[in-house]
Amino acid sequence: MKNGYGPKRLTNPHYMAIKFQYNKTSLNDIGKQLKMRQNALPTLKSKESALRLEVRRAKDYSEKLIEDLEAALKKYDYLAALWNEFEPGLISITDVDLVTVKVAGVKTPELKGISFELHEFNAFAKPAWYADGVTILKELSRLGIESEVYKEKSRILDFQRKKTTQKVNLYEKVQIPGYQEAIRKIKRYMEDEENLTKAASKIVKQRHAEEEDAEDGN
Repeated sequence: MKNGYGPKRLTNPHYMAIKFQYNKTSLNDIGKQLKMRQNALPTLKSKESALRLEVRRAKDYSEKLIEDLEAALKKYDYLAALWNEFEPGLISITDVDLVTVKVAGVKTPELKGISFELHEFNAFAKPAWYADGVTILKELSRLGIESEVYKEKSRILDFQRKKTTQKVNLYEKVQIPGYQEAIRKIKRYMEDEENLTKAASKIVKQRHAEEEDAEDGN
């Protein structure tokens, strides 16, 4: 295109590569893209903050469950010598029931229940603490499994938080400034072109008037 005003690309390393032309159509298109990102940015920032908070909550709760597990193990430490009296395979986990819940718009797992299989035993032939031992094992299992579920919840939320942060940075530091710079360049060119057109029109009118004056003089 003449005058070198064909499709252009911003080359500033701080801006994204934006193709544009020096005309109103390109100006309108870029303006729409800019407005869309400016409108979306506050929502993205709010989501980022919410996800950051939920990540912290999930991590804290997972750590609390681990502490509860360690405390429970210490509490029942006096029974350690008796665990050997348990029959191998007396109790086993047959299923872990997880449900999906949305946290800050992100699908995450949540523990609904744990299914245990308890093999029959003769309560009269076993020590009095045997039944209590089964209950204790179930509780210890629940604490350990729920801690892992919250650890996974935290991982999923943190992954989405990082993706959201990347998008916020892309909009705020790259795309929005890039579109703004493109708009400035297009407007500057269009203003220069308009001024040149006005100047050229003025010269043409002036010459035409001079020619008419010359003809009248003859």
